[in-house]
Amino acid sequence: MTTPRENRIPPGQQLVAPGKWPIIGERLPTETDTPWSLRIKGEVDNPVTLSLEELRSLPQTTRTMDIHCVTRWSMLDVTFSGVLLKDLLAKAGIKPEAKFVSFLARSKRNHATSLNLDTAINLNTLIATEVNGEPITTTHGGPIRNIVESRYFYKSVKWLEQIELLTADRLGFWEAESGYHNQADPWKEQRYMAPTIDRRTSLRLIETRDFSNRELRSIDASQRNLAGLNAHSASLRDANFSGTDLSGADFTNANLSNAHFHNANLFNALFADADLEGADFSGADLRGADFTGTSLIGASFVSHQQGIEVGAKIDETTQLPPSAIAPLFPEQLHYVNKATG
Repeated sequence: MTTPRENRIPPGQQLVAPGKWPIIGERLPTETDTPWSLRIKGEVDNPVTLSLEELRSLPQTTRTMDIHCVTRWSMLDVTFSGVLLKDLLAKAGIKPEAKFVSFLARSKRNHATSLNLDTAINLNTLIATEVNGEPITTTHGGPIRNIVESRYFYKSVKWLEQIELLTADRLGFWEAESGYHNQADPWKEQRYMAPTIDRRTSLRLIETRDFSNRELRSIDASQRNLAGLNAHSASLRDANFSGTDLSGADFTNANLSNAHFHNANLFNALFADADLEGADFSGADLRGADFTGTSLIGASFVSHQQGIEVGAKIDETTQLPPSAIAPLFPEQLHYVNKATG
């Protein structure tokens, strides 16, 4: 019996338009003349290094699965082919001390992630080289990408070049630098770990109305008067500004991934060059707001609550350039286009 499509979409996610696969994060791996290979090291009996050709010559497994990105987009029925992690580790031999597995990318920021070893094996983690019958493109993480089903997609590292078995966990790039949840279960909405600051510090900063250049993940600034807030270049992932007066606020170059602006007053707010991936603007007043140069992948301008449509207030003064809204998902793009005439 096939599971209905709507029951395959975790809370807070939206389906991408058919044929679209959003590109998140870096577009290219570190440039090098070294041929691509995959190294398996750490708590193994026999460290292994495989060329790309050798990896492709091993028995291949094909799996069709759903992808869920932490920035609130999902793709259904994506088919990946490659070698199961458990089969690769069988070649290297797992030492009894091995408890975790780390996946390291060939990237400028040394992107990595980790999983409990048993979890990674039980989830049928795939060391993939193909998607939908074609080699994985470089922009989507090819030539090698580990694919972890049933976890947010940051657990599936682009440009994989090293697998290391560990005795103790080692947080990856997104978990350590951006505060993404280490378990990453989309059905539990495990997007972020604990906030970076305590309540007392939050209240003090809210009084100053100056968040500029600060790391304030998951700060709760809801239902406040923060008109004229200076949040230039602040890191405000998962921040809660629901119902807050942010008229004239400056969010230039801020990271507001997955921020909550539901029913906020954002009249004349400035979002130029901000990261707004996954942000929720449903019910917000966006008249006069400037979204020039923003990234809006996964952002919401309309939602449905108890059968009632809750849409952002947008008019001809809202600066939403075509290049900014182009990545919006179908329902969101339709709403914005209709609102702007």
